[in-house]
Amino acid sequence: MEFTVQQVADLLQGKVEGDNTIKVSTLAKIEEAKQGALAFLSNTKYEPFLYNTQASAVIVAHNLELKQPVTAALIRVEDPYTSFSTLLQYYQTAVIASKAGAEEPCFIGQGSVVGDNYYRGAFSYIGANCKIGENVKIFPQVYIGDNVTIGDNTTIFAGVKLYTNTVVGNNCTIHSGAVLGSDGFGWAPQADGTYKAVPQIGNVVLEDDISIGANTTIDCATMGSTIIRKGSKIDNLVQIAHNVEIGQHTVVASQTGISGSTKIGNNCVIAGQVGIVGHITIADKTTIGAQSGVSKSVKESGNIIQGSPAFDYKQNLRAMTVFRKLPELQRELELLKEKV
Repeated sequence: MEFTVQQVADLLQGKVEGDNTIKVSTLAKIEEAKQGALAFLSNTKYEPFLYNTQASAVIVAHNLELKQPVTAALIRVEDPYTSFSTLLQYYQTAVIASKAGAEEPCFIGQGSVVGDNYYRGAFSYIGANCKIGENVKIFPQVYIGDNVTIGDNTTIFAGVKLYTNTVVGNNCTIHSGAVLGSDGFGWAPQADGTYKAVPQIGNVVLEDDISIGANTTIDCATMGSTIIRKGSKIDNLVQIAHNVEIGQHTVVASQTGISGSTKIGNNCVIAGQVGIVGHITIADKTTIGAQSGVSKSVKESGNIIQGSPAFDYKQNLRAMTVFRKLPELQRELELLKEKV
């Protein structure tokens, strides 16, 4: 794809300084860009690259004062980083949108319906009685079980597995290797020391505008649904157990594990490698620091917690300060004991 600098500026509502007829066909870092590339400058420590970059055009702040002449055309905007992010999103959307039709071999089961402008990659499988909306992109080697529902404008990347009865909303993205609807970890201990499987007959429901990262697993409910609410973003390598509910616009970072039947509120931030026990409630707007272990409910909204077990962030910092001084405090205590 090729665009003029003026076309890019119009998209970003920016102003061109220099030749607005120059054409760009790729995006690049300002320090690595070649002729025909579009770069951006938002961090002032990279400003020296502006004066010798080979990029054909650079997105800069509207109030940037040049210290030397530049050869690239400039597109002046309010926020270069946000503008470049907009371009990346536009580019990615355009690339995905270019995929269309059904590659062979692929399979669709009896009674399943797929909306207009679809893409079905080679070796993809759609089971029976599925309802798939418009503008849905299903990449190669995706498995979609029976009775699955997928909303409009959703993209499912290669190797995703959607078990029977999974529901996916509109405008969702599910990245490669994710598994939705596998059995929850339900085992009943027996008198002889063995375990009996508890059938998991529920499903997984994703509401609209949700992103699921690569190799993330979301277990089906024992009964009812495991639910991810509208606008939430789940990173790679996250484990979400049966009957968990995650509220709207909550973000969960990589290597987090959430145990069964826990309810997480709206607008929460859960950092990487967090472990959360089952059957508790996390209030709205809670932030949980990295590598924390949450062992009890968080009842008041807006809290920041850290540690294992997790508690108030500021108190945790003070406790860690004392913890680091423990060897010194022990020596002082031993000296005091000798004096006494």
